[in-house]
Amino acid sequence: MPTKFKNEPFTDFSKPANRKGMEKALLKVRAELGKDHPLVIGGEEIMTADKLVSINPSSPSTVVGTFSKADPALANRAIETAAAAFETWKNVPAKKRADILFKAAALMRKRKFEFSALLTYEVGKSWAEADADTAEAIDFMEFYGREMLRYAAPQPLTKTAGEQNELRYIPLGVGVVVPPWNFALAILVGMTTAAVVTGNTVVLKPSSDSPAIGWKFFQLLREVGLPAGVVNFVVGSGATVGDVMVAHPKTRFISFTGSKEVGIHINELAAKVQPGQIWLKRVVAEMGGKDSILIDSETDLDAAAQATVASAFGFQGQKCSAASRAIVVASVYDRFVEKVVARTKALTVGMPEDPATYMGPVVNRGSMEKILQYIETGVKEGGRLVAGGKRAGTDGFFLEPTVIADVAPTATIAQEEIFGPVLAVIKAKDFDDALRIANNTEFGLTGGVWTKNKKRQERAKNEFHVGNFYVNRKITGALVGVHPFGGFNMSGTDSKAGGRDYLLLFLQAKSISQKVK
Repeated sequence: MPTKFKNEPFTDFSKPANRKGMEKALLKVRAELGKDHPLVIGGEEIMTADKLVSINPSSPSTVVGTFSKADPALANRAIETAAAAFETWKNVPAKKRADILFKAAALMRKRKFEFSALLTYEVGKSWAEADADTAEAIDFMEFYGREMLRYAAPQPLTKTAGEQNELRYIPLGVGVVVPPWNFALAILVGMTTAAVVTGNTVVLKPSSDSPAIGWKFFQLLREVGLPAGVVNFVVGSGATVGDVMVAHPKTRFISFTGSKEVGIHINELAAKVQPGQIWLKRVVAEMGGKDSILIDSETDLDAAAQATVASAFGFQGQKCSAASRAIVVASVYDRFVEKVVARTKALTVGMPEDPATYMGPVVNRGSMEKILQYIETGVKEGGRLVAGGKRAGTDGFFLEPTVIADVAPTATIAQEEIFGPVLAVIKAKDFDDALRIANNTEFGLTGGVWTKNKKRQERAKNEFHVGNFYVNRKITGALVGVHPFGGFNMSGTDSKAGGRDYLLLFLQAKSISQKVK
């Protein structure tokens, strides 16, 4: 049996050996950029004429990699291939499936700096953010491997005379895995390995903004001996290949992380029963948030301001858990804004390869332009720009960390997910008003309260309607096994990734009863 699960430690880059290791990895990975990569279906590498080019958001002229794109025929073929592989993979003992995850985790741990370096180049993560992403990917494999052993063990049932009863958890079938680019390694690894370790087969369609990271992980799975066809690597747009795979009658489940709009579309498409389909498809969706930190009058304002800035601007605010709203009680509002602005203006924006950089670029030009439009809208609707608000530099997709004060609770930037380094600060009359504002969006992913008042802490725990709630700490940085992650309302299906319930989403329970003498 494996040892008890513990989280992968974050790398201390103040140590010379770790710093040199990351610098060496950055050089190695940079030398490998720009290669042409195939689709892989059932172990067969397929090159197509239609290509997707992944670029470095810090330096858009730098090509990270070129990827063959699938067409609808290849998308259908990938599902059929995964369905054929399922007939064998579902019978592989749980221990063997778990061992593959443990081997992959060990190999990724050995190459941690290389994976982190690629995250830095392809999606613009700082050293610390990239290291945390890689550590979480390792955690998912270690945790889910152990979880599968737990589900494969004899399950407790109430005994009855004259019968021998058991409950077995069996896999669903073929899954379409559609991960995001913001945790391009961790979430992709978690979604994929949860499906695989439970005995399912997968068609993995990485984000168009981060296919190289998906490819690097796919190669690692091949290296540790995952049989061909269990995971199939397919690049392409949602409209061209994603919808085809979601609608396919042999698709049993879809695991998705991304925007609310795409999540709703997938859910609607998956709900329609296709000719030849003999099940209702299961959808596991995490669809973002509009997350708030509530600042009470009875709190440590310096600590609250530091936590708010870290939650708002870590990885450029491109986290579904990021603090995009600070709801502040009026009596401390001005002092809090002053402290947040001072800390925000001290943040460094620059090339993520530089270990001194706190904020790198946003992921692409479209995102940068959309965020700038939100900033403009925020000011037009009455917000007061108190920090940032502009591009940072002329090359790359860099933005200043931005704080907009005096935002109305129903303003556009107080309601819509921006997914960038923009914090809206909202004044509340008192704690009651602040709690009401905190629940005024269609989302329900993360949130937090800063207060020393025990009664208010308990009230917020009960009434602040989010899947992940934090008291007197930042609202980002959920750890596998520690903070099972998933939200309410339009934030998704409350999947609780990294928790003890998660693997159930990829399993079905078979009750077996046998009469005995």
